[in-house]
Amino acid sequence: MTFQNTREFAQQLDKQDELNHYRNEFLFPQHNGKNVIYFTGNSLGLQPKRTKQYVDEVMNDWSSLAVEGHFYAEKPWWDYHERFANPLSKLVGAKPSEVTVMNTLTVNLHLLMVSFYRPTKTRYKIICEEKAFPSDQYMFQSQVHFHGYKPEDAIVEIKRREGEHNIRLEDVLAKINEVGDELALVLIGGVNYYTGQVFDMKTITEAGHKAGAIVGFDLAHAAGNIKLELHEWNIDFAAWCSYKYMNSGPGNASGCFIHEKHHANKDLSRFGGWWAQNKERRFLMEPKFDPIVGANGWQVSNLPILSLAPYLASVEMFAEVGMEKLIRKRNQITSYLEFILHEIDKDIEGTEFEIITPTNQEERACQLSVFLHGQGRSLFDYLMKNGVITDWREPNVIRLAPVPFYCSYEDMYDFGQILKQGILTVK
Repeated sequence: MTFQNTREFAQQLDKQDELNHYRNEFLFPQHNGKNVIYFTGNSLGLQPKRTKQYVDEVMNDWSSLAVEGHFYAEKPWWDYHERFANPLSKLVGAKPSEVTVMNTLTVNLHLLMVSFYRPTKTRYKIICEEKAFPSDQYMFQSQVHFHGYKPEDAIVEIKRREGEHNIRLEDVLAKINEVGDELALVLIGGVNYYTGQVFDMKTITEAGHKAGAIVGFDLAHAAGNIKLELHEWNIDFAAWCSYKYMNSGPGNASGCFIHEKHHANKDLSRFGGWWAQNKERRFLMEPKFDPIVGANGWQVSNLPILSLAPYLASVEMFAEVGMEKLIRKRNQITSYLEFILHEIDKDIEGTEFEIITPTNQEERACQLSVFLHGQGRSLFDYLMKNGVITDWREPNVIRLAPVPFYCSYEDMYDFGQILKQGILTVK
């Protein structure tokens, strides 16, 4: 498609957009009486209007049923999480028995590492990507300390080549081969939070297994954003937050995937808890831990229903639409935003935007990270003051996430006009 940097063209794309009506399903912050242009769904998704209904349902059941809500609510609380199995498994390419919801993201990664990071004297190293999100870095450091190793010995980062912003797949594979028999675990972000690069998880998993290692992924920026086939890719485990592209609310519950090949392994270490106990015998209060066969067997605590309610509202919305339609719009609206950025770059002499996200659609998703050469924090501040909510990362990168559920093509055009004015104003 040949794009045009005009309002009329953007409006025409919106008229042709099969998902355009979903924009009205979300609540936007307001700026001068108008919806903001919201580019930070990669940090916190907007609130779906239907979320309140799901939360109110739980609150009403609590008020009228109290403890009996566990069994007699319209959606009984004791098995509330089981409603996620089918829609969530479709979102991440898993079997229903391979997914569950519980806790928060880093808590879940720690719990999963109890099972899947079992270092020995000779095989103890973890491979991760350079500039992983800080919570992952801190998790790795604390895990290796816990097992008696030094981070500088046990943590191996895959580096970017000099002058490049993204990590090459061949360098990931080379590092796996280099570490070889010392490698215990490969655990990287499926989508890098800083650049928006999508990693080839299937190929990385194959290489990690060939080296004799376990392979897992932090899917914080991948779930609800890219096509995932966790079961077919033979990934051992994964976890993701639900509050970014999945719009479940700040700091909300995390999803987990554990491949079915591990479900029946009773020798696999895990931290037990009552909610992982054999469901049919849970209320017999027996002393011996007999975990559920499946991902639910990794649960620990009674689940926070008030947190799950917004997540269920969002998951069911995803089920209505399907990832195929979301990905189709994601690719087009991200490409249109890329076009707008290049048009503004050409229009203003002395301005240079460097998009550090890969140009290949197979290696990127719903994010463009833009290095603002010659610009500083003042341009970001201008955008924020003029109704564009975006994200700043040092040294001078703005991250733009045109989420297909609620961003419009006209948003992309309007952003270009505000950006252009901002550059001229703050120079």
